[in-house]
Amino acid sequence: SLSLSPKKKGGSPTPEPSARGRTKEMSSAAQQLPRTESRTLSGHEGAVLAVRFNHDGKYCLSCGKDRTVRLWNPHTGAHVKTYKSHGREVRDVNASSDNAKLVSCGGDKQIFYWDVASGKVIRKFRGHNSEVNSVKFNEHNTVVLSAGYDRSVRAFDCRSQSSDPIQTIDTFQDSVMSVNVTNTEIIAGSVDGTVRTFDIRMGRETVDNLGHPVNCISLSNDRNCLLANCLDSTVRLLDKNSGEMLQEYKGHICKSFKMDCCLTNDDAFVIGGSEDGFVFFWELVDAPIVATFRAHSSVVLFPCHQRHLSPNKDLHVDVICRWDHSCLDLKIEIADVCYPY
Repeated sequence: SLSLSPKKKGGSPTPEPSARGRTKEMSSAAQQLPRTESRTLSGHEGAVLAVRFNHDGKYCLSCGKDRTVRLWNPHTGAHVKTYKSHGREVRDVNASSDNAKLVSCGGDKQIFYWDVASGKVIRKFRGHNSEVNSVKFNEHNTVVLSAGYDRSVRAFDCRSQSSDPIQTIDTFQDSVMSVNVTNTEIIAGSVDGTVRTFDIRMGRETVDNLGHPVNCISLSNDRNCLLANCLDSTVRLLDKNSGEMLQEYKGHICKSFKMDCCLTNDDAFVIGGSEDGFVFFWELVDAPIVATFRAHSSVVLFPCHQRHLSPNKDLHVDVICRWDHSCLDLKIEIADVCYPY
């Protein structure tokens, strides 16, 4: 688990004793973070708006302004399949844990539930009255959660024949940009400056007010902490249970675009994109920038991190996508590493 104590006003979080002894290890791990392009996947006919790995990291999905979802093998560079049915741009896509289904959303106000093998749409979920920004499966692939510009999060039952939501959460004061789900919670970030956590079992809502528009939330791999990317060019690390701010990460530019952030698989580094085309890596505890590289000539929207186990168990993959109408490609960053994701 993460070894941090709560951040005090004007200071940094205090590393626990176990974290102090990891300085050399962190320095070594930072040297192995990716800094150069390894492969470019070309095919989209418009800006790429999101990239997501499948559950085991062997494939990745991309979507964008050309109204398509595309399936890739990032390790060989092969384009596997294209999924077409959306009427407007596709803003997010997510794969089920068994790799059999996809769910996507976008500007046409609908959530598309796909069969991966056939490429056919199984169902179109309706209910949002504006663009849909984010979509996720729950752990058992039975429920889809979506977040939209209509200030709501909606839940849909994949097992039902109904296209209507089974639950709507509409306590937000502005657009909902990002949604995550655990076994017991729905967590969403909004332009109203809040991260809201809904306890499914207790029917209770917890609100953390960050004071700045939130355009992305991401969970740590141990599920104890929450990253929030805000439009004041700051990524914030929160204790998921108490809501206390543990750390802030700065140096990138995030003022106008929805940009993802995430942690590496060992929760040692924070990754974020920037409007100047750079990808930033911060060390988790003390928040220094430990690595940067220019991935694109324009905005880096979705830095994703995943590890695929090669025979020697050391293949590390980063996927970067960008908003760049002049050069329509998807870049995949691959580097060998020795630490676990």
